[in-house]
Amino acid sequence: MDLAQCPVKTTVDVIGGKWKTLILYFLKDGPRRYNALRRDLKGASHKVLTEQLRQLEKDGIIHRESLPGAVPSAEYSLAEYGKTLVPVLEAMA
Repeated sequence: MDLAQCPVKTTVDVIGGKWKTLILYFLKDGPRRYNALRRDLKGASHKVLTEQLRQLEKDGIIHRESLPGAVPSAEYSLAEYGKTLVPVLEAMA
């Protein structure tokens, strides 16, 4: 099999890295606000967490919803594509 067509390589390219898999793990049980994710991922800086969330959103794995209010906030959840990864996350756990 050509490495470019390998489904494992594609998966690792999309969810690989130190924080992406953990972000998905915390989102598998339901939507979470940014600050809740930040508390869950104690070692992730604001910059890194924001970058990882943006990449996951761009790849269609998570969904970001802006919440109305005086203080801007956002809630993240798994998109339909992201929900297909739940069995893999549970097997890893």
